[in-house]
Amino acid sequence: MKLTVNGVEHDVDAAPDTPLLWVLRDLMGLTGTKYGCGMAQCGACTVHLDGQPMRSCVLPVSAVAGRPVTTIEGLSTDGSHPVQRAWAELDVVQCGYCQSGQIMAAAALLKVVNNPSDAEIDEAMTGIVCRCGTYPRVRAAIHRAAELGDA
Repeated sequence: MKLTVNGVEHDVDAAPDTPLLWVLRDLMGLTGTKYGCGMAQCGACTVHLDGQPMRSCVLPVSAVAGRPVTTIEGLSTDGSHPVQRAWAELDVVQCGYCQSGQIMAAAALLKVVNNPSDAEIDEAMTGIVCRCGTYPRVRAAIHRAAELGDA
């Protein structure tokens, strides 16, 4: 089947019910998207499908054929996306495992809400589990990314 990932079309040989996460990681070598729980509960596997944040660990690859998928690697090739810049500027990352999911969820939020309130941030980020508890830095970085613009 044909998949468009990060703006590039790929021919993928995978069973239709294979989770997108494993196609991205094992077949395409895009390991920035992380496996956390396998049940769409932790958010580490968040990617964008048609611009919307989705949990790739439970999303069958057949559901994304012909639709644009963006992974953390496709957000920007050089870390210049406002969310990535804000994350680095505010030193958000602690262990880093959840961060690709956090960044992808934040980028999706900022596509629809230019200057989100704390409540809007909290709602958008619900379900992206950070075991290190960096939630205050995540919120601050989302506000900073909004200031940087062009998310």
